[in-house]
Amino acid sequence: MAAADELAFHEFEEATNLLAQTPNEATTRGDQLVPQRHVAVAMDSGGSYGAEDEVEESDKTALLQEEKQQPGFWTFGYYQSFFDVDTAQVLDRIKGSLLPRPGHNFVRHHLRNRPDLYGPFWICATLAFVLAVTGNLTLVLAQRRDPSIHYSPQFHKVTVAGTAIYCYAWLVPLALWGFLQWRKGVRERMGPYTFLETVCVYGYSLFVFIPTVVLWLIPVPWLQWLSGALALALSAAGLVFTLWPVVREDSRLAAVLLLSVVVLLHALLATGCKFYFFQLLPPEPAAPPHQATSQPPTVLLSPSPPPPRSAAA
Repeated sequence: MAAADELAFHEFEEATNLLAQTPNEATTRGDQLVPQRHVAVAMDSGGSYGAEDEVEESDKTALLQEEKQQPGFWTFGYYQSFFDVDTAQVLDRIKGSLLPRPGHNFVRHHLRNRPDLYGPFWICATLAFVLAVTGNLTLVLAQRRDPSIHYSPQFHKVTVAGTAIYCYAWLVPLALWGFLQWRKGVRERMGPYTFLETVCVYGYSLFVFIPTVVLWLIPVPWLQWLSGALALALSAAGLVFTLWPVVREDSRLAAVLLLSVVVLLHALLATGCKFYFFQLLPPEPAAPPHQATSQPPTVLLSPSPPPPRSAAA
């Protein structure tokens, strides 16, 4: 019985008297302490806590977003992420392509696992347009110096330039990426770049040719070749320094041959553009000078002497 009395509820006289004297004060203090020590949780008719439901719903939403499938490559949403770059990122990548140095990997230091197609697309478009325009301007300036050169607008150069530049910026990286994938199966330690990273490297490496093509408007042959060689050296060096960490895991012969082919194709692109778009037209053949037609000299015939008379007459 003693234990049952201890477990029973007892009324405290002091507390009862205090509540009877100041009922509002106790309620106010309780309301003030609630937000400090407790969290108000709403309960629905089923007895479940509303806060727990909100947490569960947010967790489910996060899981659904993580498990959301990527759009297919034939949709615009797939390529939208590759154009999601700002001006600062593009300028930083252009600067990295113009200032290559050993030990500075363009993919690791500038792309950072976020390749874009915005920069390569507009660099190729700008280079093709500048090639076509400067090629026509070269002929116009040459005609001003030498009137014997016949010039007519060559709009087909825009198509030729665009086709050549875009094919080079996409097909060569595709072939290079395929070769590195094949060598990856031979050499397990090789870790090639992705296809988009390879396209991005080639696209930004062509930027240096844009100011070089503008300089080719100066009609000084040695200056044209010097600027072209400098641009080729900078662009090819950026490719070699970027590809070297990948190909060095391969055999020395395969690495040297691959880098040689990369530099050779780059040199063929530069020299091909120089000879095709900046080749002067042959001078217009001059008409032969007008010569006065000479008449045959008039021959004056002397009258023949009369025949001699016979003696019989």
